[in-house]
Amino acid sequence: MKEKEATQHKTGFPPSNLPRDPETGYFLDIPARIREIYKHNCFMSDYFHINIDEIHCGSAQVSLYIEHDKHANHRNVVHGGALTALADSVLGVTGASVGEAVVTVSFSMNFISNTSFDGTVRMISNIKHHGRSTMVIVGEMYDDRNRLLATMMASMVNVDKIEGIPRKW
Repeated sequence: MKEKEATQHKTGFPPSNLPRDPETGYFLDIPARIREIYKHNCFMSDYFHINIDEIHCGSAQVSLYIEHDKHANHRNVVHGGALTALADSVLGVTGASVGEAVVTVSFSMNFISNTSFDGTVRMISNIKHHGRSTMVIVGEMYDDRNRLLATMMASMVNVDKIEGIPRKW
């Protein structure tokens, strides 16, 4: 038990019992490992209920069901902060897809259109630059009708490696 606690404290991620490749030590199901890590993210899972839909090497898609009582602003439209939170949430998942724990240092979002309530909004991201210490991630946000709602670009700092997830898979 103390060994598991030490592992979690050192890396910040909970240990896993998911199967690994015996030769490389990499997880056999990398998206499952990333979902396992992020199910402990209270902001994404408990507060905003952001779903991780897809994870590929260097890209991800997350989504949010837009509800009036949770996401409306004083003008009775979807609050830009809710959409920004969705965009920000995809960043860590995208970094994890290449084995990096990342933090945001710069974030820019261009709002193009708003969306209606009682629908799902999705953010699709991919890595444009993956250096030794930094990463640039871009993304596009769409509604249920596949209308472009926003674009995003973020600069990240790679703060740690995520054990068991390779840079390429």
